[in-house]
Amino acid sequence: MPLFSHRHPSSSAIPTTINPKTSKPSKPNFIPPSTRYPLPLLVFSLISLLIGLSGTIFAISAIRRPKPVPVFRCGRSEDTFRAFYSGSGRTRGDDNGALIDRPKLLGFVGIQTGFESGGRRAALRSTWFPSDPDGLLRLEQATGLAFRYVIGRSKDAKKMAQLEKEVDKYRDFMLIDVEEEYLKLPYKTLAFFKAAFKLFEADYYVKADDDIYLRPDRLATLLAKERTHSLTYIGCMKKGPVITDPKMKWYENSGHLIGNEYFLHAYGPIYVLSAEVVASLASARNNRSVIYVGLFCIDFLCSPSYVSSQPT
Repeated sequence: MPLFSHRHPSSSAIPTTINPKTSKPSKPNFIPPSTRYPLPLLVFSLISLLIGLSGTIFAISAIRRPKPVPVFRCGRSEDTFRAFYSGSGRTRGDDNGALIDRPKLLGFVGIQTGFESGGRRAALRSTWFPSDPDGLLRLEQATGLAFRYVIGRSKDAKKMAQLEKEVDKYRDFMLIDVEEEYLKLPYKTLAFFKAAFKLFEADYYVKADDDIYLRPDRLATLLAKERTHSLTYIGCMKKGPVITDPKMKWYENSGHLIGNEYFLHAYGPIYVLSAEVVASLASARNNRSVIYVGLFCIDFLCSPSYVSSQPT
């Protein structure tokens, strides 16, 4: 019989303490996901950021950018007076102070002038024609008549530079798209009526020379009278023999088309056409036909209004 016997220890024999926390199976260590984003997502985010920044920059620049000065033009013809008032921010136009693209007037008066007529314009500005934009505006408001000096363009850069200085000083010009030459005066007259009709909604359009003394109040009274005929011409009429001798002053190089005597036609340092007559001239496509037929035979279209020989 063996002196010693080996026994396996029994669970009941040796008291043990079990920690409930350590008895549970341990969880595996947590590995965070990778922070790398897909390339398409990065590209999309970058593009969105650039679009947002560009939109913000554009909005800021649009707010800070000064408003463009509207230029009142008919083709290459321009009303420098309204362009000046729109740029200066002064009140002119309707009751709310807004500028009107085609203001309604009783009459528009175009003083036909040239590059060599600076002295004549100075004489008029020292008498009946206002010498500053505010005075010109007050006259328009008092009479319902707008007044502008009408001049074309020149190939002479020096003349154009001098004109630009005068325009900047007085702002009382209508610049029309025609070359300023004596032989092209009929085309200038037609260009004036076309530009005036497009830029102003007037009941009457007046063509006047720059060597006359005009009474704006008397002219306004004359134009305000009621007339039964909508096609109206107010002014002098003339007819006479056609000069076919090239050595004479009033030589007519188209005399073979006219005949021995001129038709009764508009003539004089000032005359008036109603809006409907000017509308027909403005809509004409053939300038040459208008000049030789429309301006010379205007009495066939209009109801002439004869006025006294007293100065207007």
